[in-house]
Amino acid sequence: MDNSVKRLGKVLSLNRLSGTGLVLATLFFALSLTPSLVPRPLVAQGIVSGLSFTAGYALGVISHMLWRYLHLPEPNPTLKRYLKWLAALVCLSISIIFLWRAAEWQDSIRELMGMTPAEGTRPLSIALIALGIFAFLSIIGLLFKRTFKLLSHKLAHILPRRTAYVLGTVASFALFWMVIEGVLFTYALKVADRSYQEMDEIFQDDLDPPDDPMKPGSADSLISWEALGSRGRRFVTNGPTGAEISEFLGEQALEPVRVYVGLNAADTPIERAQLALEELIRVGGFERSTLVLATPTGRGWIDPGSQDPVEYLHRGDIATVAAQYSYLPSHLSLISEAEYGVENARALFTTIYEYWSAMPRDQRPKLYLFGLSLGALNSDLSFDLYDIINDPFHGALWAGPPFRSDTWRNVTADRDPGSPAWLPTFHNGNVVRFMNQYQGLDEATGKWGNFRIAYLQYGSDPITFFEQEAFWREPDWMRDPRAPDVSPQLRWYPVVTMLQLLADLATSSAPSGFGHEIAAKHYIDAWVALSEPPGWNEQALQRLRDRFTQRH
Repeated sequence: MDNSVKRLGKVLSLNRLSGTGLVLATLFFALSLTPSLVPRPLVAQGIVSGLSFTAGYALGVISHMLWRYLHLPEPNPTLKRYLKWLAALVCLSISIIFLWRAAEWQDSIRELMGMTPAEGTRPLSIALIALGIFAFLSIIGLLFKRTFKLLSHKLAHILPRRTAYVLGTVASFALFWMVIEGVLFTYALKVADRSYQEMDEIFQDDLDPPDDPMKPGSADSLISWEALGSRGRRFVTNGPTGAEISEFLGEQALEPVRVYVGLNAADTPIERAQLALEELIRVGGFERSTLVLATPTGRGWIDPGSQDPVEYLHRGDIATVAAQYSYLPSHLSLISEAEYGVENARALFTTIYEYWSAMPRDQRPKLYLFGLSLGALNSDLSFDLYDIINDPFHGALWAGPPFRSDTWRNVTADRDPGSPAWLPTFHNGNVVRFMNQYQGLDEATGKWGNFRIAYLQYGSDPITFFEQEAFWREPDWMRDPRAPDVSPQLRWYPVVTMLQLLADLATSSAPSGFGHEIAAKHYIDAWVALSEPPGWNEQALQRLRDRFTQRH
């Protein structure tokens, strides 16, 4: 261990550092401090700056190795030493200047989002975190180099030297990938899943099982209070009551129906879907005028800002059904359980849709799909268009769709000429429409048919607009005209921008109405345009928006 530390110290000493690597590393470090989509917390900024510094250094080292391999001219040792010290001074000056301006750049985003200016980005803390990341990754690099040398040396006894080097490189990459992804990452996900499950079971909330026999979790329910899970218990008990809706509207309203099936309620997705159907029938869900099939986020959460307002809009004459598929947060579920989430969403949709489509057309409710974030992705994948084309449901509202959503990507790519990538128009809005916090769904010129798909997204949402291709090219949504909630100081830089967006995706730190935080008032506008609830005028809608703006 002591030898490894000494070796690392020698590698990180100025005399041993690559001058080309140091220049590119500093350039990448400085650019990483510029703004992206959402304000970055201190630790996130330090990590992205450290990764950018390391990436720049690695590219510099590789460029220098290629230069030497081609036997191109190099300065003599004395001149090289002076140039390296000069480069070090220039790099230090650039770093200080950019660290000093980092607060200004972050505040340019905060101002757009109505946030107070940051107290300071603590330049020294960012620099120390970045150097720590660089040191850690340098140790990984040293381990890789030693592994490569060991394997290549062994192979050189039985193979030609160049062949041994190639196979040694491939074997080293395979070994590191197997250890990091196949062992450490998989084990960490299993531990996280088990931890979240235990938290869901151990940390009980202060809610009591409902006395109403028509509520899930009651003594008469097919789903026990425990089987709802913590997210499900809050979902079925914390929504608006018929009395609250009546008081707000000044007229009679029904008690909204909510059905939720927790992950522990049954062993398989099909069994949970069947349980959801039976409970929905028991509580009269199919007797309401509107039925929403909601796909939760990774941990089983359904945004109250999306669900509560639509129950007011339909005067309680609405039922919602949902089923949990994971204990992990959405970003971890997206990585580890993406197919499992789709399997659950398909099972629930197929079960509900088959029962609904068998009902007489004039006696069944209007059926809508809803999903936020990972829920939007899984909701999109829950049905096959060819299976429903003869008897389609009425529509879908997908909020904050993740960048992996194929339908969203294809529609955005094939948008009508002249419409921006952050708010596209597709075939004049006849089937698919987009809205954000500045423009609603009614702006399209075409006639919206009976089958409707609505996307609610913000231009500053990194979960929607992250793309791996930002590594080497500028994303379409960065070109002018830009979304109003995107900083005009945002610029595209190879490698660095992708790392910035990755940090934004992981932190997603923004106030309601920006980034990935969908505001209730925008859900109201989306549901009104999509489902057209009767009896609402602009004055009444504004009163409802004000109510949820105060609450959320």
